[in-house]
Amino acid sequence: MDAAWAIALSALAMTAIVAIRYVLASGGFALATARVRPGQYAGLGPQIRTEIAWSLASAALYGIPAGIVAWGWQQRGWTLIYTGWSDYPLWYLPLAPLLYLLAHDTWFYWTHRLLHRPGWFRLAHAVHHASRPPTAWAAMSFHPIEAVTGAVVIPALVFLIPIHVAMLGLVLTVMTVMGVTNHMGWEMFPRALVHSRMGHWLITASHHQRHHEQYRCNYGLYFRFWDHLCGTDRGLSQP
Repeated sequence: MDAAWAIALSALAMTAIVAIRYVLASGGFALATARVRPGQYAGLGPQIRTEIAWSLASAALYGIPAGIVAWGWQQRGWTLIYTGWSDYPLWYLPLAPLLYLLAHDTWFYWTHRLLHRPGWFRLAHAVHHASRPPTAWAAMSFHPIEAVTGAVVIPALVFLIPIHVAMLGLVLTVMTVMGVTNHMGWEMFPRALVHSRMGHWLITASHHQRHHEQYRCNYGLYFRFWDHLCGTDRGLSQP
């Protein structure tokens, strides 16, 4: 098969996977919201339909670089993704996903702050903040410019940091779950964790909800390290 066709098919397959993952994750947590917080999304039908439309468009932009990486890994061995459990020391297995999450969090924090500059906000990020309040369906509701900034991170990291394919799956799972739960409008995690010393460094719905309320604070994705360091942490909301 011609390489261009193979890449296109890989990108199409990854787009479908990203879209299905989004529908299952957001749909699952939306269903949980309906059961745990009846009425939470009452009257938000038109907003949710818009969130789904933007998110499915974003799925294509996430699928293209993911498809190129998948093709490069399977056909060319270009990436640093590995499959053998003994290819690297066992202690490295949990370290790699932590490095990915830290790198992704750093990229997200600084691009997120950039997107809150007036010009960039009007051009792109306003799409995401049009969700008032955000719902479980808003996790990927991005303007294409913002979607591209998010789509390139993990594909770039697989060329820089070795990672076992199972640990890469873990990273993608954490990314998906936190992206959805941080937007669903209520706190899923126990209060004892959210208000603990560990919770002081982790982002959950209580932290990200305040970002959607006040805009100029709480920019992180997974961790509150950069928010604390840069003085942009404004604590927790009460979703």
